[in-house]
Amino acid sequence: MSKQLSVLFVGESWMIQTTETKGVDSFTTYRYEECANYVGDRLREGGIAFTHIPCHRVEFDFPQTLEELQKYDVVMLSDVGANTMLISTKTFFASERTVNKLHLIRDYVRAGGGFCMIGGYLTYMGIEAKGCYKRTAIEEILPVELMSCDDRVECPEGFCPETVLPEHPVMDGIDEPMPYMLGYNRTVLKPGATLIARREDDPIIAAWDCGAGRTMAYTCDCAPHWASPELCSWKHYSRLWQNIVHWLARA
Repeated sequence: MSKQLSVLFVGESWMIQTTETKGVDSFTTYRYEECANYVGDRLREGGIAFTHIPCHRVEFDFPQTLEELQKYDVVMLSDVGANTMLISTKTFFASERTVNKLHLIRDYVRAGGGFCMIGGYLTYMGIEAKGCYKRTAIEEILPVELMSCDDRVECPEGFCPETVLPEHPVMDGIDEPMPYMLGYNRTVLKPGATLIARREDDPIIAAWDCGAGRTMAYTCDCAPHWASPELCSWKHYSRLWQNIVHWLARA
């Protein structure tokens, strides 16, 4: 029996603070939201184990050693900034040395692991460049080069990505164009990387062999708002994410 594939998915969570003012009175409410299951549910349908670490749990739950990280076949970062990955309370408040999680992911990939960065307001460079992944170990292993500024491309009119390599394993069994997207992070394809889907000259899905491992840039979000309702409910959405994991894991 073949080994069950396992994915570690980091990000896709947030807290919202709302202040309502009514005349001279005001009050504040808070709520917490997650969107990891837009990918998680699709992977579980294919028998892939899915572990989610929300943004506020990164410091406590992300593996601290290469051996711990290698328990997973694929690592995905989605809408979680480099600062969240790099700054811990031990380092920030007590000036203690702690593990560099981005270096850990780079070493994991070069040793044979699979890695995917998913687009959003806090991955790649993101809104106001606060994703902050430029010139990090993550950019070293991605199949794309990052901008040095806010890299968002907002497309309220929508666009359908063009599949330029339909024979790639990521597109296996997908016999129709992808539904429309509403935005993405702009990047530049690295020499030697494989372009799978694009908008004009901008990569939407790109792949790369890196050391003994594999990496992928998926520059749209996996959940709303950039991922449209039509995309998230697309009949091939599960297959797309399962194909991505299988390719990254060399399964």
